[in-house]
Amino acid sequence: MKPLQPIALGLAIVMLVVGFKGYDVLADSAGWLLVLLGVRDLAVERRGALLLTAGVCLVVSAGLWWPSVLDWFDDRHESLLWAVNLPQALFAGLLAHELSRRARAEGDSAAAVWLRIVVVATVVVAVLPIVVFGAGVRDLEPAAYVIASLSLLTLVVLLLTYAGRPWARSRHVS
Repeated sequence: MKPLQPIALGLAIVMLVVGFKGYDVLADSAGWLLVLLGVRDLAVERRGALLLTAGVCLVVSAGLWWPSVLDWFDDRHESLLWAVNLPQALFAGLLAHELSRRARAEGDSAAAVWLRIVVVATVVVAVLPIVVFGAGVRDLEPAAYVIASLSLLTLVVLLLTYAGRPWARSRHVS
């Protein structure tokens, strides 16, 4: 399997929520395991940082799977839930950045541009809650959720689209 395929599938599982009695049947931690499998074989310069970040996301998602933990965060302040999800944004941004660099280095400028768009959107996703929760600009809250969802969905589509490109190859293939 090409490395970007399990990463895309894992991120799709992270995006989807199938609720049953307060639990997400499609546990995000299962998605992060797939992401880790894909990143392990990905030929990028910062694979170690990607593996570490995805590992943090796995641990965080395992804790957040429990409804009582989610309720605890909701009861404190909604910005706390945003804060514990920052590793996910960091992973998405770092992955898109690394893939953009590889694409650009191998002359695939269109792919590099699309991946850069995801990097910018991910930075917005990471920063916008500071404005929404910190500055109290609640009118931007729906936009923050839409941008977060669209940036992750775009990344999944791009990963599937670019999975066969030479710059997205496995580190085991020369």
